[in-house]
Amino acid sequence: MDPAPQQSLTLDQCIDQIAQRLEAADLHYGHGAIDAQSEALWIASKQLDFSPIDALDRLEQVMSAEQIAKAYEVAEIRISSRKPLAYILGEAWLMGVPFFSSEQSIVPRSWIAELIVDGSLEPWLPADGKALDLCTGNGSLAILLAMACPDIHVSACDISLPALAVASRNLDRHGLTSQVELFEGDLWDALPEPHEDNLFDLIICNPPYVNANSMNALPAEYHAEPALALAGGDDGMDLIRKIIAGAPDYLSERGAILIEIGNEYEHFKNAFPQIPVIWMEVSAGDEQVLLIQAEDLR
Repeated sequence: MDPAPQQSLTLDQCIDQIAQRLEAADLHYGHGAIDAQSEALWIASKQLDFSPIDALDRLEQVMSAEQIAKAYEVAEIRISSRKPLAYILGEAWLMGVPFFSSEQSIVPRSWIAELIVDGSLEPWLPADGKALDLCTGNGSLAILLAMACPDIHVSACDISLPALAVASRNLDRHGLTSQVELFEGDLWDALPEPHEDNLFDLIICNPPYVNANSMNALPAEYHAEPALALAGGDDGMDLIRKIIAGAPDYLSERGAILIEIGNEYEHFKNAFPQIPVIWMEVSAGDEQVLLIQAEDLR
């Protein structure tokens, strides 16, 4: 598959050739790219030090034989390893923002990111407010929240020290170590005891929520990620039960908690039929992310 050393292609041509190779390999997507074409864009643009978004405006850029060969090499690693591309490149993009990515944590992705960037969460984020990213993993959501609302303080916690090491590296990358504070521990146990001075106006959480049957059926790309960041028990609700049980103690009077549940809508409804929920509209629909106001938890 490697191109001849003297070969040159435009970025657009290289993307198309790599996409054809990826499509023929029966890969699975969902780690920052939705299909072979978008992964090919990511692979090829990386060789030119372009972001995938910037690359769309520079498709006529000519690539050298060395750059083409490196892009094809990455594609072959992606095919043979079945690992998420973000782990191979060491970088992922979420809402146009780059993040360091490694197998120490889940690949940056969440529908919550859309709600942060489009301003949907601002009613629950007063000036000088406090927010918490529970189960922060790589820290991407906490970072996007801090970028979108530079006047708030963000706390972020996770049970995984390796994941927090990735989050710390991403905080350094974006110069946010003074605005975002990291805590290690199991859910609420990671945080100081709740007090009227340290309650949160908004808690966001993309927890492990994949039910046991779905975990067993996941393709190789997902099994390359830490199972701790994905597995949610028999019905996917194991951690969400603990999260909802503890949330009232940590929310301000008019606060709210936002939780991503992915494809577990029916399991959530069965587990929490009594809780009034606001379903938030994201690109995947209106059954993936929910918001519960503090008054409805108490």
